[in-house]
Amino acid sequence: MTDFERISKVIQYLNSNFKEQPNLEKLAELTGLSSFHFQRLFKEWAGVSPKKFLQYISIEHAKKLLSENNSISEVSYETGFSGSSRLHDLFISIEGMTPGMFKCKGKELIIMWGKYQTIFGEVLIGSTSIGICYMAFIGTDDSGIDDLKIKFPDALFLNEKHPFHQNALSVFQDDLKDLQKIKLHLNGTSFQLKVWEALLKIPAGSLMTYSGLAEIIESPGAARAVGSAVGANPVAYLIPCHRVIRATGVLGEYHWGSTRKEAMIGRESARKFGE
Repeated sequence: MTDFERISKVIQYLNSNFKEQPNLEKLAELTGLSSFHFQRLFKEWAGVSPKKFLQYISIEHAKKLLSENNSISEVSYETGFSGSSRLHDLFISIEGMTPGMFKCKGKELIIMWGKYQTIFGEVLIGSTSIGICYMAFIGTDDSGIDDLKIKFPDALFLNEKHPFHQNALSVFQDDLKDLQKIKLHLNGTSFQLKVWEALLKIPAGSLMTYSGLAEIIESPGAARAVGSAVGANPVAYLIPCHRVIRATGVLGEYHWGSTRKEAMIGRESARKFGE
């Protein structure tokens, strides 16, 4: 198993058995590692112990963060980027594709793509000459390229690594001091682009509801439409749709797996608040 697969297996187990408060030895057994090596791996990955991590992905913690966001949503939305560990959102900008490109289904585009390992699993990244147009987590039995080709059926695809890809991968690192500006080149309606731009302003370690996001974009009655736009996000993690949860505090589903969403929220929260 990869490190993320080990962590993912533990998260799934904790979600189903948290009432039993499983000890370190039990969790280590799930990963095939000794207690010592599992504890070290988990703390290197999340920055906190497995027990503390569970608190960060629990419903009560989600409700706490949600309550904070609801009470000072506009303030946190606009000014929540303090600290070098959460600056990467400021370095991401969106450029929408032209109506002509949209109409031609990517006929004028050359898309370079490649597969890469990250702390949350393998991703497929696609980019045009302008910026990143696609990033998705893929499974062992999923080539990933099929979905990309559905989005741009008439584009020319080159299995070729590009500097844009490496720049995008840098957001998975803990030290973001030298992060360069990342440009996204996205195919979406004006409403979708507006929602995706708003998602970029949710700080790491913070959460937002669909209705809260609708208010931010000045469409308070469009929570359902906002949900659809969030679900249509073509760029995993860079556009942090994993930071949007239900009004009840439940984390909810995620296009690339609910366990992966919990891992992202837990890791970001752990690194924001510390042990």
